[in-house]
Amino acid sequence: MHPETHLAPHHLRAADLRAEADAHRLAVQAKRPYAIRTRLGWTLVEVGLRLASPRPALAH
Repeated sequence: MHPETHLAPHHLRAADLRAEADAHRLAVQAKRPYAIRTRLGWTLVEVGLRLASPRPALAH
């Protein structure tokens, strides 16, 4: 029995985590570059709707 056989599962898990991190990095890079424009656009729409909606009267 090799003295470091208990390390094999750890090495396999580390390789799996590295592969998962690489896949995540690629997925993030593949996102549309216009995602920030979309979020900004919807934020402006929300602000516009809030400004255009009637405000309830404040109770004294």
